[in-house]
Amino acid sequence: MSTFEVRRSAVIPAAPEEIFPLVNNFHEWTAWSPWETIDPGMSRRYFGSEYGAGAGYGWSGNRKAGSGTMEIVESVPSNVIRIRLEFTKPFKAVNPTTFTFAQAPGGTEVTWLMTGENKGLGRVFALFMDMDKMVGADYERGLAALASTVVAKKS
Repeated sequence: MSTFEVRRSAVIPAAPEEIFPLVNNFHEWTAWSPWETIDPGMSRRYFGSEYGAGAGYGWSGNRKAGSGTMEIVESVPSNVIRIRLEFTKPFKAVNPTTFTFAQAPGGTEVTWLMTGENKGLGRVFALFMDMDKMVGADYERGLAALASTVVAKKS
């Protein structure tokens, strides 16, 4: 398989306007991202805009955390956020990532989608590991944590 997709959705009991800022600002990700606790010594840097298009985040951590950058390339308030996600370690890859926010019964359906292409060693790796199985549970944990963060901010 040369391409892959990881997609998870959850209905969060809040309006899109309450959830969107927590994804649109990388400084907020420390409260809900499932990868923030993988390496307590991980270094982080923020660059570009404070939030929205042009905002950037870089990380470098242990072998499990790896390293890379994320940059918001499109931000439509309370609707969609597109991110250029680039891994530099443990392997090099660029994976477009999108968050969408849609009103739904009980709140807002937030969908987290990452796509990618398996090239070089990634193609061999894909024969043995399914990206959806590898990352899907992390997305589920992240969406649950995002919901908890929104609820805590509302209280």
